[in-house]
Amino acid sequence: MTNEELWARRNARIDELISKMTLEEKCSQLVHEAPAIPRLGLPAYAWWSEGLHGVGRNGNATVFPQAMNLAATFDRALAKAEGGVLAREARAKFNESRRSGWDGDQYRGLTFWSPNVNLFRDPRWGRGQETLGEDPFLSGEMGAAYVEGMQGPDPKNHLAVSACAKHFAVHSGPEKDRHVFDARPPKKDFRESYLPQFERVVKAGVENVMGAYNRTYGDPCCGSKLLLQDILRGEWGFDGHVVSDCWAVKDFWANHKVCRNPAESAARAIKAGCDLNCGETFPHAVQAVREGLLDEADVDRALRRAFRTRARLGLFDPPEEDPWKGAGPADIDAPESRALARRTARESIVLLKNDAPAALQGRGGSPDRAPGVPLLPLDPARTRHVHVLGPFAASLQALLGNYYGVSSRLVSVLEGIAARSDGPGAIKVSYSLSAYPTRLPQALQMGESWGADVVVACLGIDGTIEGEEGDAVDSDQNGDRLRIELPLAQEQLLRRLREMGRPVVLLLFGGAPVAVDPTLADAILWVGYPGEEGGNAVADVLFGDVAPSGHLPISWPKSTADLPPFEDYAMAGRTYKFAEKEFLWPFGFGLSYTTFEFGEVRRSGSPDVQAPSWTIEVPVRNTGKRDGVCTAQVYVAKAERGPDDARCALVAFARVEVPAGGESLARFELPREAFATYDADGVRAVRPDRYVVTVADCAPVPCALASGRTAPVSFEVEIA
Repeated sequence: MTNEELWARRNARIDELISKMTLEEKCSQLVHEAPAIPRLGLPAYAWWSEGLHGVGRNGNATVFPQAMNLAATFDRALAKAEGGVLAREARAKFNESRRSGWDGDQYRGLTFWSPNVNLFRDPRWGRGQETLGEDPFLSGEMGAAYVEGMQGPDPKNHLAVSACAKHFAVHSGPEKDRHVFDARPPKKDFRESYLPQFERVVKAGVENVMGAYNRTYGDPCCGSKLLLQDILRGEWGFDGHVVSDCWAVKDFWANHKVCRNPAESAARAIKAGCDLNCGETFPHAVQAVREGLLDEADVDRALRRAFRTRARLGLFDPPEEDPWKGAGPADIDAPESRALARRTARESIVLLKNDAPAALQGRGGSPDRAPGVPLLPLDPARTRHVHVLGPFAASLQALLGNYYGVSSRLVSVLEGIAARSDGPGAIKVSYSLSAYPTRLPQALQMGESWGADVVVACLGIDGTIEGEEGDAVDSDQNGDRLRIELPLAQEQLLRRLREMGRPVVLLLFGGAPVAVDPTLADAILWVGYPGEEGGNAVADVLFGDVAPSGHLPISWPKSTADLPPFEDYAMAGRTYKFAEKEFLWPFGFGLSYTTFEFGEVRRSGSPDVQAPSWTIEVPVRNTGKRDGVCTAQVYVAKAERGPDDARCALVAFARVEVPAGGESLARFELPREAFATYDADGVRAVRPDRYVVTVADCAPVPCALASGRTAPVSFEVEIA
């Protein structure tokens, strides 16, 4: 059957269903738990499924590292592969649910509300862990790759699963105000920072877009003509369906006070282009039609869009035509999927500091430790005793973040390190634990850590401190953090360890920056929420089985005092692009166990010519003694920066494998639009000016503490 014949059959089925439905039946299909209509042979369907980092909330699944970890890999192919695993496991679960008659239950469908491509503009935001970072280009590229993996090779005709770009738009906290907040960023910031990642994912073919809770420029996002009609469908050509965030349409009348009642709210949302309601307001569209607030044709339009997604998923096709009918239990958390989760965790770990340990004379230190040699990787010949401590050493919650599935085996950091106590080259592993990240007992400061060669401190934040509204039980801000500093009890522990003179490896957990005094540890790694294989991946990096290759997807401020007011949606003072304060570590930063050097940039073509793209090539030399991966990043900045201009902007990146002592070539296709800028009205254009192009391994912004950066190479381009 040709695609044209397939869609002729599907459209005939959609037309038949809509023509035979009553108004009440039509409106009943526009909520997240759509009931069955037996007389029409239409089964129940649950639209709400979660897939932030693997299939979530639906039993056993491969639990990948949190989304922020995935962003830290800067690896498009890895994101696509992870999305493909999610799709295969989702299809396996859906097939089992169909056989058992549970396919109408929540979280058992094929429409997954992920990825979250909101801008992580403020590190206090508890849901920042769900996003792909602070840079629109990185978020868009990684989000698009994840969507492509989820939806499969032929999404227009045979969706593997439906992906969703959320939360559209201008949504990033505070959590406590999300049901009443009106975001009004400058027009330049609106277009430059809050929209590009959504446009990229839409152009990649995402099937679904979710509206946000808040208002933008006075209109609720799920009822905004500007967002849903003018931009999403008008400018970007989106042809999928739009869903509200859960109970967001209720906010129209209950919290935003822009409508008088549920009927008005349903009418406003549907007329604006919101096709599906996570919640219970759209059934009131029946009343809205009868009162003349809404035309039945508007309901039909929304229903047709929703049914087209179900058709693309093959739900109106004969079962024997299902390309995924063979997916089953053996596909769930399969060995190759666990291996991919471990690889993702390895690639996501960011080495922030790696110094030689402080002098240990007179403190029982290791006399054979080579002076001046960085602490990591740990050498079993010299590291015979490792002491692991901290609230996240044995914590399984610290592996997960939020919106996770159930793993058949979660490997904690303590377990991963303890596995090194067996077999050839075995080491002694001791530990002292605590269950509370903000209240550490004094016992943690004593004990066997006195005699250890190295102390591994597992600190940072977890879901008790950061999360969605109502999730973080230790937070006074409904999931957001009041302060980004390391919790006081943890800082005191680090200072005590420093007094004891032990070499300290600090592992920082959590999905957001944690302001920490870097002098309190010899080596610091951000591990985020590393997923089901997190403990093994951490051990792989600590003991040098792999060299760390992750890079920060968000800049790390020095203190809460350096941040603008949380409620201010202007970009001034935020992210590597617009902040004037110096960071602890900048966006894109990450060390390796080797060192790199960029060679002279080679250019082919010129952006002065009206051509679709031009090419730059950069030799990358490995000047160390072991193989490694250099994540080369390309930034563009105006040669003479105006007061509202970004310091620089990421326009390309590539992971380049370079053997020890060898050289590889990083190649970038830069579109002419890489030099586009936004004016005060948000108009994007390539304007005549002089620009600086920089190839670096992190954002080229001032940062005195970010030692170990590869020297960047730059050149100027003049566009007439």
